[in-house]
Amino acid sequence: MVNKNFVKRKITLIDEELVSLEKLSQYSLEEVASDFIKLSAAERILERIVVRAIDVNEHLIAELAVKETKSPLSYGETFLRLVDFKIYPEDFAQNILRSVKTRNKLVHDYDKLDAGQIYSSIKECLEDYNKYCDYILQFLEGKIKQ
Repeated sequence: MVNKNFVKRKITLIDEELVSLEKLSQYSLEEVASDFIKLSAAERILERIVVRAIDVNEHLIAELAVKETKSPLSYGETFLRLVDFKIYPEDFAQNILRSVKTRNKLVHDYDKLDAGQIYSSIKECLEDYNKYCDYILQFLEGKIKQ
């Protein structure tokens, strides 16, 4: 059974992070890139948003899966698997996959990060995760039929 309280708590945390990310988006690339604190904050906020969404995805998959449901083999696949449950469309899943690539770079290639990539990820994240939260909440409210 889907734990709606768990999912809503994660969505609330994502929403709070999106507010902080929105504030950072008001700065120029140069302002973010030249300020260690701003750049580090952007990196960490981006990572936390993606990780929280993965937590939601994994919970939903675990609770909605049937015998034939394939287990996701990667974090990216967790976003794709929600398409199978008609939580959101395939094209959206393909778009939001960019964030998993960003998260992987933040976690594994942090010494090779490009400030321009991080900065452009802010806008993408704001667009994608506001939609993601809406899709998940609509699903929980039963507005999306399985």
